[in-house]
Amino acid sequence: LKQVFNKDKTFRPKRKFEPGTQRFELHKRAQASLNSGMDLKAAVQLPSGEDQNDWVAVHVVDFFNRINLIYGTICEFCTERTCPVMSGGPKYEYRWQDDLKYKKPTALPAPQYMNLLMDWIEVQINNEDIFPTSVGKCKEEVL
Repeated sequence: LKQVFNKDKTFRPKRKFEPGTQRFELHKRAQASLNSGMDLKAAVQLPSGEDQNDWVAVHVVDFFNRINLIYGTICEFCTERTCPVMSGGPKYEYRWQDDLKYKKPTALPAPQYMNLLMDWIEVQINNEDIFPTSVGKCKEEVL
């Protein structure tokens, strides 16, 4: 279990919403609706009077946190030896390109691809220009 929660691996701490903020209240509302066993379509519907960008941001961060937890539980079973290619079955291979180190789409072992992907997503989520912590300031063209 210690290996799963090692920061040097793929697990990252959850991005949290500050208590007392509008985003925190939206997060609590989203969690309550998802935990109530209700229809998923209704759970993700924009609550009346709320900003669409804030609602989307809350769900993106929650999704990222859930994926981190899921991947953290399976990462020890997917090594460079057992998962030499990042694929989506026999028909799809995912290649990494970031225009920094990987200027062209590059085939990578799944763990390396996932580490790069999760790092990239974390940078996006922590970018105040894309996901501001102040309510109502998301850039619409980004979302």
